[in-house]
Amino acid sequence: MITNANAQTSGNLADRAASSADHAIRSTQYAVNGALDTLAANVQDLRHHTAPLLERATGQASALAHRGADSVRATSQQVRAAARQTSDDTKGYIRDEPVKAMLIAAATGAVLMALVNLLGHSRRQR
Repeated sequence: MITNANAQTSGNLADRAASSADHAIRSTQYAVNGALDTLAANVQDLRHHTAPLLERATGQASALAHRGADSVRATSQQVRAAARQTSDDTKGYIRDEPVKAMLIAAATGAVLMALVNLLGHSRRQR
């Protein structure tokens, strides 16, 4: 009888251990499911809040790019206009003062040639 009682006690202990393990597994599953539900809700909330911010940032970046392109266009037009005006002024000066224009061009050419020779000579000495 003692052996039968020991076997019965061992069986009860094994049943209780299995029941405790099942209970621990169910509790863990419940906790994990709750944590995943909370995480999913937080991610959804984050998406809801960040979408308008991303749209606004995209809009601002696009507006900034357009303003930059407009600025480059305007500056380019100003440079072209200034170059045209300078060209027209130069042509008018040449038409009005052809001798002076030729002398200025010759003097400028001579100065440039002297600079080129001077730079070439100093490089050869090194």
